[in-house]
Amino acid sequence: MVEVTERSTKEARREEILEAALYEFAARGLHGASTEDIAKRAGISQPYVFRLFGTKKELFRAVVARCFRETLDMFQRAAEGLRGEEALKAMGDAYVQRLQADSVRLRAQMQAYAACDDPEIRKVVQDGFGDLVAYVERVTGLPAVPIAMFFSVGMLLNVFASMDQFGDHAEPWALRLLEGCEKPD
Repeated sequence: MVEVTERSTKEARREEILEAALYEFAARGLHGASTEDIAKRAGISQPYVFRLFGTKKELFRAVVARCFRETLDMFQRAAEGLRGEEALKAMGDAYVQRLQADSVRLRAQMQAYAACDDPEIRKVVQDGFGDLVAYVERVTGLPAVPIAMFFSVGMLLNVFASMDQFGDHAEPWALRLLEGCEKPD
């Protein structure tokens, strides 16, 4: 019984560290974030961060993998019971809502792409993105062009969100492009 409690506590701490690291990496990237700040945010000691993750890069990899898993989970919840274009629209709508509600995960995602010069980070990003593509292909059953458009629009929306170009903050040029995303010709 004690072992289960220790394991639960360790796993809970791990999740707290991942959440704290998400905020720090989103703001400062892999090289700019400090494990000291991550530990402070998580309310633990810096050596404990290293005990659980080994290195800052391993922690970054874990955060990136977690972000992709959360996106996949969101897609799965949104598309539950749906197929084809209906599933694609539901996933797209859920993604837009997330972008508008959670800029931290967006910034972390952008930092992950920026860190792809490191082969180990690149592999985590490739695997995570590949899982998203495979799921969208499987659940929609659609051909390559609509799938490519879905992910292309998603990337454009990421860029818009990073520039705060949604809602009342959007410049006229951004609004025109956003309208094109909603009603492609």
